[in-house]
Amino acid sequence: MHGTLFQIIIMTILLSLLPSPLQGAQQGTETDEPETGGETPAQESQALDEAEDPDEEEEKSGFLKKMPKNLLLVPIPTSTPTFGTGLILGGAWFYSQTEEQKESQPASFTGGAAGYTSNESWVAGVMQQNYWKEDTWRFTGVAAYMDLKLDLNVEDAGEESDSGLDWLVKGPLFQGRISRRIKGDWYMGVTGRYLDITQALELDAEDVDYGISSNITAVAVGLNLDYDSRDMPSNAYQGRYLELKALTSFLSETEGDSYQSYHARFRAYHPLKDSLVLAWEVNGCARGGDIPLWDTCRLGLRGFSATSYLGKRSLYAQAEIRWRFYKRWGLVGFAGAGRIYEPILGIGEDDTIPSYGAGIRFMVLESQRINVRVDYARSQGGDSAWYLSVTEAF
Repeated sequence: MHGTLFQIIIMTILLSLLPSPLQGAQQGTETDEPETGGETPAQESQALDEAEDPDEEEEKSGFLKKMPKNLLLVPIPTSTPTFGTGLILGGAWFYSQTEEQKESQPASFTGGAAGYTSNESWVAGVMQQNYWKEDTWRFTGVAAYMDLKLDLNVEDAGEESDSGLDWLVKGPLFQGRISRRIKGDWYMGVTGRYLDITQALELDAEDVDYGISSNITAVAVGLNLDYDSRDMPSNAYQGRYLELKALTSFLSETEGDSYQSYHARFRAYHPLKDSLVLAWEVNGCARGGDIPLWDTCRLGLRGFSATSYLGKRSLYAQAEIRWRFYKRWGLVGFAGAGRIYEPILGIGEDDTIPSYGAGIRFMVLESQRINVRVDYARSQGGDSAWYLSVTEAF
């Protein structure tokens, strides 16, 4: 997910816990028939999910069976190299739909999430997702507050230090995005964002070409263009997703006036067999102007902390093979690589950063293909990390 480092953290928590409950209708109006002459393995699997949907006893696992049909409430342990171990509590209320609405658009929902981790970071937020007029209009709104303890890598005598600088960041985030279908699976819209960040970092401003002021307020507005033919965004078995976004952020009480953010992402999903899916993505990011340190580009790969490689531009790609080998259980193998350009303090410059590993999945909600995942990833220099989370990495 593109955006500020901390927006990524918050949105990942909220979106991973509160995926849209698509009932085979997401982009089925104009693209499903041309792509296939009959039911693909992905469509057959989706049809199976839908057939089970009315029976909550079948589709939910464990304590989820006892919840009201429209309510999803999940306490989830989490583990990442950025924050350590912790617990996230997330919930969502999905609004009831008529049969006609179920056929033409996903269900709207209101949700929230809060989490605390072993490095004393915490975040809490709420999210609103709406779909109108047979999925012609889409709206996503997020409001959150964060108090994060991060570790910023530094170099010592030309080599990376085993320990980094303490980087303390806190403040509110508000973001809204509204899009309209312009043709087929193409959507165009407007994004607005507000952040009021307080940060503490023991770093000389002359050493970095980024904004490290203790208080930075940023108001951003921009355009987004999307193409989305995925059968289910929370865990796609087939389809493609393209996102292009450009934002201009206006700063206050800092040495700079504004900066620009550009993002491009493409994802594709290919059903190889009934239980086997190949997924891959390519991501690009660029920044221009007086960039705050917390809004730099990053590498969204596994095997290292989210703050390990930060810079003015980034490019990375990764692929996964996903195998559902027994009922709710699945295995995943993944690999990827990326590069960071004009990095902070020169870390990762001229390096191609690898990422590879494997993971196991357990599907806790079959109708929405919601997986709990455990991944082990490795990278260069012996870096490695365990991940415990919800939904797929992309």
